[in-house]
Amino acid sequence: RVPLHRAPSLARKLNRLKTLEDSTTKRSLRHHLTMLDLILLGMGTTGSVGLYVLVGTVAKEMAGPAVLVSFSMAAVASLLGALCYAEFGVCVPGRGSAYLFTYVSMGELWAFLVGWNTILGYLIGGAAVARVWSSYVDAIFSHRIRSFTMAHVGIWQVPFLAQYPDFLAAGVILLASALVSYGVGVSSWLNRTFSAINLVVILFIIILGFVLARPHNWSTEEGGFAPFGFSGIIDGAATCFFAFQGFGAIAASSMEAQNPKRAVPMAIAISLGLAAGTNILVSAALTFMVPWRSLDPDLALTDAFNQRGYSWAGFIVAAGAICAMNTFLLRTVIFLPRMVHAMAADGLFFQVFTYMHPQTLVPIVGIMVFGVLMAFLALLLDFKALVQFMSISALLNHTIVATSIVILRIHKSPPSSSLGSVSPVGTEQASAPEPRQLRPALSPYPSFPGGYRPEAAVAWALGVLVASAITLDCMLVFGGSALHLPPWGHTLLLLLSSVMFLLSLQIRPQASSPSLPLSPQVPMVPLTPALSILLNVFLMLHLSYLNWLSLSIWLLIGLVVYFGYGIWHSKENQRQLPGLTATCGGLEETVPVPGCGGPPAWVHASLRHRPTHSSPGGAHPCAD
Repeated sequence: RVPLHRAPSLARKLNRLKTLEDSTTKRSLRHHLTMLDLILLGMGTTGSVGLYVLVGTVAKEMAGPAVLVSFSMAAVASLLGALCYAEFGVCVPGRGSAYLFTYVSMGELWAFLVGWNTILGYLIGGAAVARVWSSYVDAIFSHRIRSFTMAHVGIWQVPFLAQYPDFLAAGVILLASALVSYGVGVSSWLNRTFSAINLVVILFIIILGFVLARPHNWSTEEGGFAPFGFSGIIDGAATCFFAFQGFGAIAASSMEAQNPKRAVPMAIAISLGLAAGTNILVSAALTFMVPWRSLDPDLALTDAFNQRGYSWAGFIVAAGAICAMNTFLLRTVIFLPRMVHAMAADGLFFQVFTYMHPQTLVPIVGIMVFGVLMAFLALLLDFKALVQFMSISALLNHTIVATSIVILRIHKSPPSSSLGSVSPVGTEQASAPEPRQLRPALSPYPSFPGGYRPEAAVAWALGVLVASAITLDCMLVFGGSALHLPPWGHTLLLLLSSVMFLLSLQIRPQASSPSLPLSPQVPMVPLTPALSILLNVFLMLHLSYLNWLSLSIWLLIGLVVYFGYGIWHSKENQRQLPGLTATCGGLEETVPVPGCGGPPAWVHASLRHRPTHSSPGGAHPCAD
């Protein structure tokens, strides 16, 4: 018979987790990526952003020569997030990166927001890199393209818009979209070639830059090492954070790695270290060569060599920058439609974006729609505005992923436990924990969660952790100035938020079990994720109000899309359709109707240990 089911509440809909099916894992791609391929993938995704896009702007307008300290702080914050990505990349293999990680640990709404922010990061990052690509190409032709456009189109004096429309930047994005839509992907050997050229050019910049170094450029006569003070260094670190996002692409490619448990964490660590080292050394060489006040933010490295009379070196740097940014643009145009396709395949985004070209097997609709949108942003927006918008979405995603790690560790069963069919009857102990049940939080206070379900206790503790981190960061950033608090009030709130933050660290993670991967794992949970949350929020608060305004508008648009479409068309929503009730030994068990999402990944414990007739493939105990 078909029982009547009460519709799930709104809270349950927002927090439902993604069920990873057998087909998801069995349809894995060929394991052809070596550790070297993964390292070059990470470097190719980030190698152009920090060196050719951010270093000039941060050095001239935010930190001065202390830009190398900004890159160092951003690298530390990225390292904490990279540890979380490394664990998720092995524990939850698959494409989608932070979106998929959040979907299997925190719930549907958070996953949608992470995916939506990832789309924003791809759009802004691709548009910013395209404008810098255009500047370097224009520099090779002695800025004739810019002069021609300004003479025939005119100069705009509108806030947030560029002085003139950059048709070259928009054109290169449309060209990359056309190439990808025809199935022309970035192969492994092409990635190696471009990455090798980029590394050679970086070594050239560092060596020649230090040969031409003038320590006087860091003297007090030129403004000193940190002309904008500590706040300028923090502002620069918040902006530079986007330069270390290559490990997201590595984690998303874990299904294609030959030995993901070893290759993914090693590739993330090595690529992050190389990115940090090259950005710091290039920043030091750049500010040693010329005074930071004289830098051209759009093409700082080429301009620095030109100022020193080495035009031929500037040409080499421009050629290397173009190679590096070609790789970045192609990968952005490839990964952005994949992100949209993953969300659409889960029912959270419009189904038209699931269409794959029958011959090239690429998400053609997503490539065209978001390629045009990215080209539009590159055509009209000012480069400085694009740079300001680059980091906030990445920082927010890292904060959510760090929270997901705490939830993953508190689960008695990892998300991957939902993979595969039901275990044969009798293979588990009677005391086996039920999946998705949480241990009581705040173990030093065992009576605290007594009146609460374990899920509620953990949710409460995580809420305290995040809220206290935000409050503590607000006190550190705004407590003495913007909030206009008296000294005693500022000190009191600072102490209270610090105490609450330390108490929230008493969450006890689940001990390692045979079902959990032995490596890699984030060390010192929940301390490491909590520090990541604290540092990410601290950097976010140092971004300008324009960043928060743009993020708020983007999130509002995303919430309209989710509540207007995604929440009703989600595949997990389809799994909650009414089921059939079967009888087995006097006990009733609800079994999903065929075609409504497949069998559950677990069954009731009381049914697992009853005598049954097991069928091949791990069928349900009541299947007979």
